[in-house]
Amino acid sequence: MEFDFTRLSKQEKYKLLVSFVVPRPIALVTSRCRDGINNAAPISFFNVFSDEPPLLILGIQHKPDGTPKDTTRNIQATGEFVVNMVDESIARQMIVSSIDFPPEVDELDASDLTCADSSQVIPGRILEAPVAFECRLERSVEYPSRSIIFGEVVNMHVQDQYIDAERLHVRSPAYCPISRMHADTYTSTRDQFQLPRVSYEEWLSSRERRLNHA
Repeated sequence: MEFDFTRLSKQEKYKLLVSFVVPRPIALVTSRCRDGINNAAPISFFNVFSDEPPLLILGIQHKPDGTPKDTTRNIQATGEFVVNMVDESIARQMIVSSIDFPPEVDELDASDLTCADSSQVIPGRILEAPVAFECRLERSVEYPSRSIIFGEVVNMHVQDQYIDAERLHVRSPAYCPISRMHADTYTSTRDQFQLPRVSYEEWLSSRERRLNHA
């Protein structure tokens, strides 16, 4: 089956993309408006794209009327935000934060999440999150229906049980963030397996052994 994306509707393209590009990590983004009100919103059009510079990228869709969402407006106005990763322990609070609250409502308070001070940016981080990345706006690329936001990571918080601080290795399977599949379906990363990368020489040797035993 083949789909010509130049002929599909916006909804059809969205449905196909988010149903097959899975699982997608969830950024529970905290920001703050100029009036000091906290905002929290989950974004699944999200990933890490560079280590030098350290860049996280968000794709935030506009509201149905075409105006930017609170998260986009806050980031563009203040130049700062925090990406909080989501695990099973805060999954239900994440869903609450996705409600279309009025701008004056503090989603962290409504979601029963604790706002902790960040170290280098003004927006707070979520204390209960396993990992939080403090970011400064590097650039924002504008499209008619969404903003693609580049954030440079300036600081990172990790709960102690998830990291070997000496080697900077994640402690798997202790760290189990959840990911978005499609619609209301999510998945856990508890089912993990090892798949070591091999060198070209190792691959060539293995291939020769297989051919010799064929």
